[in-house]
Amino acid sequence: MDWGTELWDQFEVLERHTQWGLDLLDRYVKFVKERTEVEQAYAKQLRNLVKKYLPKRPAKDDPESKFSQHQSFVQILQEVNDFAGQRELVAENLSVRVCLELAKYSQEMKQERKMHFQEGRRAQQQLESGFKQLENSKRKFERDCREAEKAAQTAERLDQDINATKADVEKAKQQAHLRSHMAEESKNEYAAQLQRFNRDQAHFYFSQMPQIFDKLQDMDERRATHLGAGYGLLSEAELQVVPIIAKCLEGMQVAADAVDAKHDSQVLIELHKSGFARPGDVEFEDFSQPMNRAPSDSSLGTPSDGRPELRGPGRSRAKRWPFSKKNKTVVTEDFSHLPPEQQRKRLQHQLEERNRELQKEVDQREALKKMKDVYEKTPQMGDPASLEPRITETLNNIERLKLDVQKYEAWLAEAESRVLSNRGNSLGRHVRPPDPPASAPPDGSSNNNASQDNKESSEEPPSEESQDTPIYTEFDEDFEEEPASPIGHCVAIYHFEGSSEGTISMAEGEDLSLMEEDKGDGWTRVRRKQGGEGYVPTSYLRVTLN
Repeated sequence: MDWGTELWDQFEVLERHTQWGLDLLDRYVKFVKERTEVEQAYAKQLRNLVKKYLPKRPAKDDPESKFSQHQSFVQILQEVNDFAGQRELVAENLSVRVCLELAKYSQEMKQERKMHFQEGRRAQQQLESGFKQLENSKRKFERDCREAEKAAQTAERLDQDINATKADVEKAKQQAHLRSHMAEESKNEYAAQLQRFNRDQAHFYFSQMPQIFDKLQDMDERRATHLGAGYGLLSEAELQVVPIIAKCLEGMQVAADAVDAKHDSQVLIELHKSGFARPGDVEFEDFSQPMNRAPSDSSLGTPSDGRPELRGPGRSRAKRWPFSKKNKTVVTEDFSHLPPEQQRKRLQHQLEERNRELQKEVDQREALKKMKDVYEKTPQMGDPASLEPRITETLNNIERLKLDVQKYEAWLAEAESRVLSNRGNSLGRHVRPPDPPASAPPDGSSNNNASQDNKESSEEPPSEESQDTPIYTEFDEDFEEEPASPIGHCVAIYHFEGSSEGTISMAEGEDLSLMEEDKGDGWTRVRRKQGGEGYVPTSYLRVTLN
């Protein structure tokens, strides 16, 4: 079924319908344009939101970046930012493939429709013009017939009138004959015009207009098909980004699953572990005795020079942590303003940095020497003397870095002795390594002897340096650390339940990473593969150093 056959007499209906179709196309283009604006605004707001909540400090300068919670939140923000990028891609695809292309197609359709209807109107005008000519010839034929009949009646009346002259009769007959001839000519003209009009009308209704209507039908169907494809572009634009959006959502879920409370607790310990020993019991100060009391090693009020501090109504005691107020500390090059454990880690990090710089300068010096040898053997490649300033500068840097390395090594040795002293005091007072089980295998005898030696050493009094070291230091900085590398690995010979602070549980036969050797107190610092780091009895391990 086609419009030219079934709707041959619905010219105005087709005109309204095709105009409605083009209006619908324009409405859809406008809808998609506003949709792209919504997507762009949404993506912009998401990016601004991500920018607002992203950390302002670099990860290496932010201690909070070491926590899995923080890392997961940053990852979620990045995934949201990627999601915003996909919304921008949807907006761009809709703008290019729908708005621009359909708007251009709509203009082409309007021009084509205009051309078809102009052709139809011209055909209508031609048919109407032919019909007017037919009507004119018809009226002329009718008029001439009446005039001829009237002239014939007049001639017949005069012919029968006895009073009429012969000349009048002849004149009337000639007039009747003329009118009759004119009527005959009008008849022939009317017949020819009628035949021509019928031919034109048949061509108009059976050929010309059906062709125009069929063209309009083809145009409208192409427009509808193109519009349907434009409808499909909405879902297609979304489906194109679904895999990436799914990956973004999957990344968010991975970030959520990556939150490890135990790991974060361990990170907090590593970041802020001071390495101080716990304070001892406060001794009774008997003011009823006239003599001065001996200074107490465990009293926080005892000055570091060993002289007893006079207590009186006008003097206040030194406050003990955590009741003491935070005071601003002066940052020193050897990090002595930090707690012992933090000082050790910062010094170790600085020492590693200096060693890397030293190795870099050494490599550069070797490269300059080789280049100088090449210049000496092949003068056309360059002047050997031009390298002297750089070689001299490199040598100066090497000497400076060697001095720095020696300096940091000395500070690090001192800091490690402080940590060892404080740890020995703390563990000696509160925890002693457990003895191996009675059913120890034969290869544990050496570890058993080492345990006895360690126990004896842990019972020795702390050194003078540890006695003079203050138990707590006031500081209000956040300190960051680099994770230490294992120095070996070890296997747990027995099961150990780490219930006290600083210790860690391990199962029999478990492989562990060795982080720090036994310092003589019977404890060794290890790290588990699934996370977590702490001290376990040395006698419970079989140790292999790297």
